[in-house]
Amino acid sequence: MAVELKQKAALFAAAAAVRLLLFQTFPSLPDRLTGRVELSTPVSSFKRLQEGLYLYTHNVSPYDGGVYHQAPLLLPLFSLLPNVSDHPFATNLFFTVVDLLSAHALAQIADSGCAAATRLFKSSRQGLRWSSAAIVAGFLFNPFTLATCMARSTTTLTNLFILTAMAKACHGASTTFLLAISAASYLAMHPILLFPPLLVLLYETRAERSQTAPNPWVFTSVHTLGLFVVGGALLFASALLTGSWDFLEATYGVRILLPDLTPNVGLWWYFFTEMFDSFRDFFLGVFWLHVASYTPGLTIRLRTQPLFVAATLTGIFAIFTPYPSVADAALYLSLVPLFRHLFPSMRYTFLASAAVLYASFLGPAFYHLWVYAGSGNANFFYAITLVWSLGLSIIVGDSLFAALRDELDVQRPDLRDKEVKRI
Repeated sequence: MAVELKQKAALFAAAAAVRLLLFQTFPSLPDRLTGRVELSTPVSSFKRLQEGLYLYTHNVSPYDGGVYHQAPLLLPLFSLLPNVSDHPFATNLFFTVVDLLSAHALAQIADSGCAAATRLFKSSRQGLRWSSAAIVAGFLFNPFTLATCMARSTTTLTNLFILTAMAKACHGASTTFLLAISAASYLAMHPILLFPPLLVLLYETRAERSQTAPNPWVFTSVHTLGLFVVGGALLFASALLTGSWDFLEATYGVRILLPDLTPNVGLWWYFFTEMFDSFRDFFLGVFWLHVASYTPGLTIRLRTQPLFVAATLTGIFAIFTPYPSVADAALYLSLVPLFRHLFPSMRYTFLASAAVLYASFLGPAFYHLWVYAGSGNANFFYAITLVWSLGLSIIVGDSLFAALRDELDVQRPDLRDKEVKRI
């Protein structure tokens, strides 16, 4: 245990040193990365946060300019930091600490063992796992995570609360779980779809640790009420801060109605650029219904593996939400190694990895050809974002197959290592 703690301490120190060294050595890099559409979106851009902060500190509504679309409570938080133009170190240190806290939460998830064993399901390969230090290293030194930290995207805060909610659910801590999932939902809205599987995980953890399982209906009702109370308190505090409820349209309305079609790595922007206005509302409903439909189906079908469901949903969010960025993919890819026991059953690892790497290298080049060189058009960049989404989709689909196969191996040991077709 002492050796493992020393390894983690060295790992965290190295990760912090790398980030601060990059900030110090390349002072112009954060501003360059902040302008990259792969890393910053209209609802997570640090540059837009700075514009909103300027209006807020000058007693003007940050939503008057139609540029700031992030949560109001971020403004007093970042107003405590020195001006980033004059003293960037405090802001750089803040985002470094956020990454380290996210890594700590990820280590807690890995140490809990909930990825391979719960009260109702124990994988036949539960002994096949990586150490929490290895999983944390994969997160902290992932180029996507590093780039997101350097771009100072506020998605890092959302990811922190999502990982914290998962960690607290794995350890049966109801209060901090509710606070974390409410904060994540307040910042980005779509994390509320993680509430059902994480609530199942929290229930299973509490039931396993107690002599008698809590009443499921009472447990669900109390925690659902708690979610609404905490979420409502955050919204009410936001209304007090801004002096009105106009922030609802400027923050959550932008996510739902998609008025800002700035290019990103997602699938929505190009589709709705080409969409006739008469069909826009219909397809907005279809797209959102598609995103939300995964939660009940996966939670019910894989109810004995709730942590896997929550991790899979983060991958789906990275593909199908309206304003995804590389930060969303970094979160999902950091959770995949938790399920090392599923890797032997996955079939398309090389294809998925190749597609993600291919899109990672060619995406910036295609965007440059379109916007700066003028030798391409929007189809160039959208085509490579389709490849990016395809790579992530393969990982999601392949891991789902592996989870179902693992479940079958437990239920029918006689079929293990035999080819099975599901109809």
